[in-house]
Amino acid sequence: MFVALEPRRLYRQVAEQIRALIETGELKPGSRLPPERELADRFSVSRPTVREALIVLEVEGHIQIRMGSGVYISSRPRPAQESAANDDSEGPLEILQARCLIESGIAEEAARLATAEGLMRIDAILERMEGALDDGAVALACDRDFHTAIADIIGNSALKHFTGLIYDSRMSPYFKKLASYFEGPHTWKLALEEHRIIRNAIAARDPDGAREAMRRHLTLAQKRFSESFEEEPTRED
Repeated sequence: MFVALEPRRLYRQVAEQIRALIETGELKPGSRLPPERELADRFSVSRPTVREALIVLEVEGHIQIRMGSGVYISSRPRPAQESAANDDSEGPLEILQARCLIESGIAEEAARLATAEGLMRIDAILERMEGALDDGAVALACDRDFHTAIADIIGNSALKHFTGLIYDSRMSPYFKKLASYFEGPHTWKLALEEHRIIRNAIAARDPDGAREAMRRHLTLAQKRFSESFEEEPTRED
């Protein structure tokens, strides 16, 4: 029923195979998909790849994700014209991985060029974020401001623009849907704590420390978005 895949935008290929099985009736409305681990084994892909594929299918309306229970075939899928089958945009975890590689280097250089003015701006952003942990929209805006403020320290407008551009990739329907399951006051609190570690390394003019703090922050962000749909998200208060 399932076929192993070649490595090319894998999560899209997984979504296409599952979608085809739904559309042909091989997977019946109301039925539960196999567990993530089993799907990953059948497709010969990672579990995060399976999760990204499931998010695509939920955005399309083909499945319903019930946290702590599993993934079920929808009884009323959306019309075919609303399918995202031809959308070849990057997946949420792919975006976070790219940010990890790029922004770690930006933080490293920012630590070499840190100014009192740049640090004051970062401190003001962190203060706003601390007061907005229960307001996702404001916390998200502060998060973006924090990352672009670090790039701004370098004084390269192209880097600042690129940092904002890749951050805004998370405004896709797929990233928003994934965030709706795993993002909340607890994750913003963790992000704020990680931001402060990055800020302190930059203030100490510690390039290696800043690079590692940013790498760890974005690696942990990937991990937070890679929770299983079959279990309740971990809460760390």
